[in-house]
Amino acid sequence: MRLRTALCSAVSTLSALALLSACSSGSTSASAGDAPLVGVDYPRSDTDFWNSYIKYTPEYGKKLGLSLKTTNSQNDVAKLTANAQTFISQGVKGIAMAPQDTAAIAPTLAQLESKKIPVVTVDTRPDTGNVYMVVRADNRAYGEKACQYLGTKLDGKGKVVMLEGGLDSINGRDRTEAFNDCMKKNYPGIKVFGEATNWDGAVAAQKLQTDLTAHPDIKGVYMEASFALSGTLQVLKQKGLLVDPKDKKHVFVVSNDGIPEELKSIAAGKIDATVSQPADLYAKYALFYLKAAIDGKTFKPGKTDHDSTIIKVRDGVLEDQLSAPLVTSDGGGTYGGVPSVKSDDKSLWGNNLG
Repeated sequence: MRLRTALCSAVSTLSALALLSACSSGSTSASAGDAPLVGVDYPRSDTDFWNSYIKYTPEYGKKLGLSLKTTNSQNDVAKLTANAQTFISQGVKGIAMAPQDTAAIAPTLAQLESKKIPVVTVDTRPDTGNVYMVVRADNRAYGEKACQYLGTKLDGKGKVVMLEGGLDSINGRDRTEAFNDCMKKNYPGIKVFGEATNWDGAVAAQKLQTDLTAHPDIKGVYMEASFALSGTLQVLKQKGLLVDPKDKKHVFVVSNDGIPEELKSIAAGKIDATVSQPADLYAKYALFYLKAAIDGKTFKPGKTDHDSTIIKVRDGVLEDQLSAPLVTSDGGGTYGGVPSVKSDDKSLWGNNLG
């Protein structure tokens, strides 16, 4: 301390100010020191949708004044559990995650709750256990919107293939059950071939090809996510069915996600519709709610200020259901009472990626 005082006294006033700043022990910039540390686990990086979410996350972290630690569990609940332990050791104040196996994550959630580390789940909702908030769109509405679109286009009759996601996920179950329920109620003349794919594009393509070979009169395909887009287009092309929507051989295809490639495919007439799942808003509101949790804020069911509705799923679980519009080539059309927006609409996140 004497040496530091003597040195600082010996220099000019301007130099002394600089030196005293440098000599301060353990100093950190106010912005860095005040930024709460949170953990974000990315569920996978093998789809355009999740890669977009990964791109948006640090942008919103910076805007919200959060410091981020990130991991990638690669669709493996064991890795997600290990990543949560890493976050705990790093002293995070909250965690955002998107568990793909919504049943197996329960023990990890219980551990985090016992340590008073708030959790926000994105895109998926845990089957059991408490979380601070679920940030998700209404996935049953995804299945219903796809059903209404295909039912309208097929005039209530014919055959369609549903390329299901993973049924170990609440999303896969919601989309599958809602599509089937809607078809049975509103379009009993349409036969649905449900194909389990576990979100695997190669499996989806193989099963679609088998169905089209056995039933060449299939006229509709519902892909529960964009994982199946490339394979579906390849199969339709091989079968000579990738034709203009006005061609009588056209097979109507509806997807979920709203990635740029889907929007381009709609504009080009290769597929017909998608439900735009908001990757940008998932990142924004996952971090928004983590910051709110750290700040001690609470929420109640009801309308929000960002065009969504918070619902109570069960005791200990609220879900902010973000807007996810049906997207078509024409826009403005209504299908079974479901309104749509045009594929080039600038409000869609898939049209705004840099």
